[in-house]
Amino acid sequence: MGFNWILISPEIAVLATGFILLILDLFIGKSRGFLLTAVSFIGIMVALWLNYQNYSIMGVGFQGIVINDPIGFYFKIIFCMGTLLTVFISSTYVSREMKGMGEYYVLIFIATFGMMVMASSADLITIFLGLEVMSIPLYVLAGIHRGRLRGREAAMKYFLLGAFASGFLLYGIALIFGAYGSTNLVEISQRFLFSSGFSGILTGAGMVFLLVGFGFKIAAAPFHMWVPDVYEGATAPVTAFMSAGPKAAAFAVLFRLFSVFQPVISDNFTTILWILAVITMLWGNLLALSQKNIKRMLAYSSIAHAGYVLIALTVGGRDGISAGLFYLLIYTIVNIGAFSIIIFFSGKNEKYENISDYAGFGYKYPFAAIAMTVFMLALAGFPATAGFAGKYKIFVAAINSGFIWLAIIGIFNSLVSVWYYIGVVVSMYMKQPRDESPTVILSMTLMVAVLVAFIGTVYLGLFPDDWIALSDWAGSHYSWASIVGSLVR
Repeated sequence: MGFNWILISPEIAVLATGFILLILDLFIGKSRGFLLTAVSFIGIMVALWLNYQNYSIMGVGFQGIVINDPIGFYFKIIFCMGTLLTVFISSTYVSREMKGMGEYYVLIFIATFGMMVMASSADLITIFLGLEVMSIPLYVLAGIHRGRLRGREAAMKYFLLGAFASGFLLYGIALIFGAYGSTNLVEISQRFLFSSGFSGILTGAGMVFLLVGFGFKIAAAPFHMWVPDVYEGATAPVTAFMSAGPKAAAFAVLFRLFSVFQPVISDNFTTILWILAVITMLWGNLLALSQKNIKRMLAYSSIAHAGYVLIALTVGGRDGISAGLFYLLIYTIVNIGAFSIIIFFSGKNEKYENISDYAGFGYKYPFAAIAMTVFMLALAGFPATAGFAGKYKIFVAAINSGFIWLAIIGIFNSLVSVWYYIGVVVSMYMKQPRDESPTVILSMTLMVAVLVAFIGTVYLGLFPDDWIALSDWAGSHYSWASIVGSLVR
């Protein structure tokens, strides 16, 4: 368990790219947007390549605080994909709206580094540090557009509620430490392997506080209060970024925690997760029905999607983790794809954000409208789209594990969501265009992001087998505590 730097090579690549961008921004001029985008692309591709090189490596390092396993491998793919798409949709937007603010890209990469640390950590203290490294750039990004008063409000709300949630998280870590005398998940797993003494009451209380803290990050009801205002107030590229990667990072930790503490978690805790999943799905979908602003609609939609992944967390084990991993990959691609179309159509200063503004959009910009239609259908879970494949895997896992009513409620919520997703499509194709329409500035990088997300949505809907097999392989290693125990004995 020495200092094996290979285990964290993808994280090093992402952090190094952030530092390079920070220094590079000081010396470049007119070609700022293109150069920063190019360096960001290269950095992400290097991180993906290094992650692939670690594909077959399984082990712990840095005195047991870092773990490299298939689950972390899969999540790093999700983070890199989300960051890459965010960089592409941001390039022209940042140059146009924020006068080429180079620190924007730096903050994106530092936040991504924090996400990867969370997914690779085997110690609660390191997980907390990763969470804060991820969160602080997000607070700044929410209000980075100085000309947006809504952005300042969003940043303040996000920061205050985020700090409040961090308090719950730290208290949960303290209780776990009180139960085991350690915050290291490797050492805690050893207690279970050798049936050493531990306090079930402190463990249960600690897990409740940890669930509250991470419930804020995944936007689970009733910890979702910040989501609509922050999603609406932040710029569209920032909203796209925070709706995907940070949510996946929090779920990465939850999957890992619940797999470690599975031997001591009672059926009552499973019931809590069951109820939390149902409340989150219902609350998100019902409030999304009444939204007129498309960013607020997608905000409540993201709450509902967190509920679907909570079903996978409730199921747990190989099937639950596999379904959750696959769904989070799909959600990242589809949701950022939807926000890329919002950026395309919203105009300068995001003047056109209401769903009614999309009237006649389908005839004026046919390719963008088709892409948006596919993204909306995928989020709703229509067959032949990636969203259907993801939801099908979650619901089948729930049914096979005996959570039949939970699956039925999830299917009902998917049917409810069709109404507000189809509302966007109806506005684009079945309503008369407004007299005033936005001035659309074509961007090569934005079009690339739309095309990648579009192809990914269709491909994962029609041919999901390879990625399902990869998620099944990752999910089969959910009981990593036993593997770690054999490594450290």
